[in-house]
Amino acid sequence: MKVLLLNGSPNEKGCTYTALGEVASQLNENGVETETIHAVNGPIHGCTGCRMCGRDHRCAFDGDRVNEARAALARADGLVIGSPVYYASPNGAFLAFLDRMFFAGNAGFAYKPGAAIVSARRAGTTAALDALNKYFLISNMPLVPSQYWNMVHGNTPEEARQDAEGMQIMRTLGRNMAWLLKCIAAGGEPPAEEKKVRTNFIR
Repeated sequence: MKVLLLNGSPNEKGCTYTALGEVASQLNENGVETETIHAVNGPIHGCTGCRMCGRDHRCAFDGDRVNEARAALARADGLVIGSPVYYASPNGAFLAFLDRMFFAGNAGFAYKPGAAIVSARRAGTTAALDALNKYFLISNMPLVPSQYWNMVHGNTPEEARQDAEGMQIMRTLGRNMAWLLKCIAAGGEPPAEEKKVRTNFIR
């Protein structure tokens, strides 16, 4: 079993990375392999709705790591995404990254457990989590819970590590993800899906 972790912070080894590392430590302790991708390592192009991904099964914009992450998740069994909080919201560049990754690949992400974590100095965490969780909810991906909202507080990695409750939340999340993956593996095939109905308006 393998879980992909996406670091949505421009700071490759900052607070978000520190929190994701705590999740990964518990996944590894429970026999689950992890791969971490630093998603926002440069400018990120937003989705233009060109729908070329429907034909090519990859995003048309190839100058960043979106297609790498999409392919990595197709091979993985679960996903954890992490973002710093900017203006009570996830990092805008990371949202652009996720828009394109999920638009291009979400048909292959169904039934893979997902979780979001956020890092903030002080506030805006629950609003940011709500935005990130919507990617899972629209993609038939079970949400993995923890003992509280998946957040850590601190202005530096050292301060984030001092958030004892936040670090415990991350460890609980990692253990819960490992447990759910094993339950899914033991449970057999996912439920059959109906053909999608798209209602644009209601008379």
